[in-house]
Amino acid sequence: MAESLLSKTYIDGIYIPAGLLVFGTVIVKREWTLYAAVLAVILGAIKYLRTLPAKVLKPDVFQEFELKEKIVISHNVAIYRFNLPAPTAILGLPIGQHISIGAVLEQPDGSTKEIVRSYTPISGDHQPGYFDLLIKSYPTGNISRHMASLAVGQTIKVRGPKGAFVYTPNMVRHFGMIAGGTGITPMLQVVRAIIRGRAAGDTTQVDLIFANVTPSDILLKEDLDALAAEDAGFRVHYVLDKPPAGWTGGVGYVTADMITKWLPAPADDVKILLCGPPPMISGLKKTTEALGFKKARPVSKLEDQVFAF
Repeated sequence: MAESLLSKTYIDGIYIPAGLLVFGTVIVKREWTLYAAVLAVILGAIKYLRTLPAKVLKPDVFQEFELKEKIVISHNVAIYRFNLPAPTAILGLPIGQHISIGAVLEQPDGSTKEIVRSYTPISGDHQPGYFDLLIKSYPTGNISRHMASLAVGQTIKVRGPKGAFVYTPNMVRHFGMIAGGTGITPMLQVVRAIIRGRAAGDTTQVDLIFANVTPSDILLKEDLDALAAEDAGFRVHYVLDKPPAGWTGGVGYVTADMITKWLPAPADDVKILLCGPPPMISGLKKTTEALGFKKARPVSKLEDQVFAF
């Protein structure tokens, strides 16, 4: 997170030295005061730029990042924390965009092939020095199985940013979000940014429908519940395909009735965000259109009312 321009770091490292340079010149050689002031501004600007976090992502070049820690969530889900080159470095990933992970992997026929998949970190640029990926490993998943096999100290190849969606504060009055499984990651990224921005005037309302099969499949439920408890402008609604006895949330697939009940009605200042398995997204595009939202494109653009990550 960038420091305030009135922080002790800037006062001690920039303002005081600049002031001393100008004040000393006034005493010793008053006619050089203007030159001293210009020099003080230039030196201060250079020092300020050097304090800014370095953005490391490159959109067209893969870079290697070392696995620092693996936090196991369940038998097939983990959070992978990767080191950035310096403690003050940041990915430089706009809110709502994602990264590409690439690896050369052996195929069933014995050949090798470079596989590239997209993932959205659950961390952000306000957390320098590392980035976190929440990944669910599937038996048939190329990159997800590769990630599960990584040991601390090994590296992955990453490039970015990628994606058509970039969040800016108050871009809409109300977001309706629908996520399935690991599709929660871009939603969480946006929600956290909105809540962090409250102090600066972000008033965006958010309702999230999060669909899963069983309670154990609900990723980061504690985090989501904590955010909802912290911020009255964020509400989360859970849907399970196989609910336990006594379940009070939604049951089955996400339906038009659930969207009508929990998400904002169609309006020019409302946007629906979708992320989940392709069959789910395909069905939800048709459902939202039937409810009066503008028809979603096959490939979403930022200005779309219904945007699929």
